[in-house]
Amino acid sequence: MTTSPQTSELILVTGASTGMGAATATDLAARGYHVIAGVRREADADAIRSTRIQPVILDITRPEQIVEVAALIEADGRPLRAVVNNAGIAVNAPVEVLPLAEWRRQFDVNFFGHIEVTQAVLPALLKSGGRIVLISSIGGRVAQPTYGAYSGSKFALEAVGDSLRRELAPHGVQVVIVEPGAVRTEMVGRGGVTLKKLSADMTPTQERRFSGLMRAILAQSEGFLRSGVDASEAGKAIATAATTPRPKTRYTIGRDAALLIRLARILPDRALDKLLASALRRLFPKPHTSLND
Repeated sequence: MTTSPQTSELILVTGASTGMGAATATDLAARGYHVIAGVRREADADAIRSTRIQPVILDITRPEQIVEVAALIEADGRPLRAVVNNAGIAVNAPVEVLPLAEWRRQFDVNFFGHIEVTQAVLPALLKSGGRIVLISSIGGRVAQPTYGAYSGSKFALEAVGDSLRRELAPHGVQVVIVEPGAVRTEMVGRGGVTLKKLSADMTPTQERRFSGLMRAILAQSEGFLRSGVDASEAGKAIATAATTPRPKTRYTIGRDAALLIRLARILPDRALDKLLASALRRLFPKPHTSLND
């Protein structure tokens, strides 16, 4: 078998157990790259392992595992073409309702973990003239109700991405931000489970204040699972962002993301508030229904 130029280059993908991460790893491998795929469990590793996909156990909230992956890349010897910071969780609830421990968990995975991975592999990227790809979200540009923690972590990631791009451009390392809209992934389903659990812990006053909103957000999330972009399509877009010779600074995935970002640019805040509220209002439950019905 002839060895392609890409086979002599590594790409690290975090959060590759399922969804966009797994799809990105698969697409990159099909393009000929050797992919180091960060997964959480051995069963996930067995599911994704192939000739060009090398799974590693990587929980990005575990510093010792990040150190091990960085050492693996250094010992391999092949240049690191890119790191795709994809791992993420969604924890949705009103600011008043969401416990502080859940805020910290959201930021540990969606923000601080990515910073630690990037710092660990940056020496290899500087050596190779590689690329950092940060998987943000439309939620990193527009914060809907109950998305305070999730959007907060993504807004922070967007800001760091801009800073990194300006810091590293003189040193030959490119930084790209990818902003998916609705994508059919397991993360959306897991977010719905968390939303139901948090709703069960609300006080009676909070229940009266927010139950309708939380039911509407859950219905919206379930709609994403039916109508969102397929994970394979998102993975293809992310793989392109990681490997195209002259990347844009930002990519959106899905028409909903492109439209909402465009509206956020041109509409005053109050007008955007009304638009988002109107979209949710039709999803509010009828009286006397609960989140667990």
